[in-house]
Amino acid sequence: MVGTTSLEERHAVEQAKLEAAVGNRALAELGLATGIRMSLGHTSMRVPGHPDMFAVKGRGYRVDAINAMRPEDMVICDLDGNWIDGPPWSLQCGEVKIHSCIYRARPDVVSVTHVHPDFVVLMSILGVPLRPMAQEGARMMTKPIPVFPQTKTVNSEAEGQEVAKLLGEKGEAVILFGHGAVTVSTRDVSSCVMTMAQLEHQCRLNYLAVAAMGAEHPSIPDSYVERIGGGGVVEPHHAARLAQVPGGRAPDGRWEYYRETLGTI
Repeated sequence: MVGTTSLEERHAVEQAKLEAAVGNRALAELGLATGIRMSLGHTSMRVPGHPDMFAVKGRGYRVDAINAMRPEDMVICDLDGNWIDGPPWSLQCGEVKIHSCIYRARPDVVSVTHVHPDFVVLMSILGVPLRPMAQEGARMMTKPIPVFPQTKTVNSEAEGQEVAKLLGEKGEAVILFGHGAVTVSTRDVSSCVMTMAQLEHQCRLNYLAVAAMGAEHPSIPDSYVERIGGGGVVEPHHAARLAQVPGGRAPDGRWEYYRETLGTI
């Protein structure tokens, strides 16, 4: 790889490529990038130990479909969105500035996802405030998600910076008006992609509620949302077992499913 100077760096780059590939293929598996959107969207991962680089789905492939992406198809870019390395004839994704500007503005972010989910797009156009309608992703709905007032692709540095600014220092999602959404994670690719899936899930249920009862439909009260997940409290019977588990936490079995069934390893 161009610019790779050590075995450690090569390993970190390959790790980022693998996780980004799993993330991209999971977008298709989750129904967030299929049909006419099969090549639209991208998940990226910052290279571990090398915060000035990230792996992301590119463009210019002979076969360009998110559900077919492999680790070796990922493109490595810097924080200005420049192509550093990737497959022959590949380009960085057209909206690479979404990723580069967020990574530069948010050193804590590990992964970025952008995709065009149906109900996220629909609810952005309807302009009806989103409310918590299910357990999955409910906490995200307790505060307004900022909306980027533009439908065209995010091509320029100024546009990428505006998306990053709307995201803010602690935000995890931005909706792009009539276009899709951007989610981020400070933990891993898995939580970044699942946040996007939960956002689409909440938007779908919000749309169905509006269709059934109008904009003033009922929703889950904030007091109920606050208690989801036990408020961070681990009950004694679980705490006893987690003390025996390496790392003190259970693995994300969903992500291991994607790793195994999507053929990326």
